[in-house]
Amino acid sequence: MAIILTLGITVLLLYLLFIFPTQWLKIEKITHPIGINKCILQISDLHVDRLRISTKRIQHVIASVQPDYIFLTGDYTYKEHYLTRVGYYLKAIADSGIPVYAVLGNHDYELPRLKKLLDLFGVYGIKVLRNENVMLDDFQLVGIDDDCSHHSRILPSFRGMDDSKPVVIMTHDPNVVLKINRPFQYLMAGHLHGKQLNVPFFFALKPKGPLSVKGIYKGLHHNKDGTFYISKGIGQAGVNARFMVRSEITIHDL
Repeated sequence: MAIILTLGITVLLLYLLFIFPTQWLKIEKITHPIGINKCILQISDLHVDRLRISTKRIQHVIASVQPDYIFLTGDYTYKEHYLTRVGYYLKAIADSGIPVYAVLGNHDYELPRLKKLLDLFGVYGIKVLRNENVMLDDFQLVGIDDDCSHHSRILPSFRGMDDSKPVVIMTHDPNVVLKINRPFQYLMAGHLHGKQLNVPFFFALKPKGPLSVKGIYKGLHHNKDGTFYISKGIGQAGVNARFMVRSEITIHDL
């Protein structure tokens, strides 16, 4: 009896410490006025193959917040047989009727046929920005492709822009902020999962670029060019667990 009780307590602790944080969604709210008076909902790192947040939960957040835009900052899946599930999530997000923009992440580039994922975005009317920019209301939206998979191209991303308008950048790997070398008002990224497993020396064992070496892997930060935010993401990569890091959707009031 004592062995069964001990085993039960162990299983419960493992669930509470490693599985529950992947289900206990945190809504982060960032207020950083840049003069555009827009609310942007950021969803990063869906990783639908290891995602425990339902489409209904995401739809509830969208309905509650009623943002002006939804930005998806990369990493949807790396396996083709999960594309159907990606479609369920993209449909749930697009059904809100709110304009949605997306960039790609490093895992997406592992797909043998990336066009299948890009076609899915097209089906649901989601514009994927790949080193390009668009004018939205009173600001310029720049989408820089994933940097850690060597697809980022800084100069084409900013080509033809109206420099008199505030610049908002969306990208996957935040390390690209070290390469931009031009002013921007705000940048949002993901990729680092807030560590995902918040243990000492995590990034020494799993290197994720120069920002993580400096202890910059989540939240709001500033550099010489502008302000940037790193989301902890909504899904998981590798092991399907989180430790001391909850899944996140982010509201940016700009």
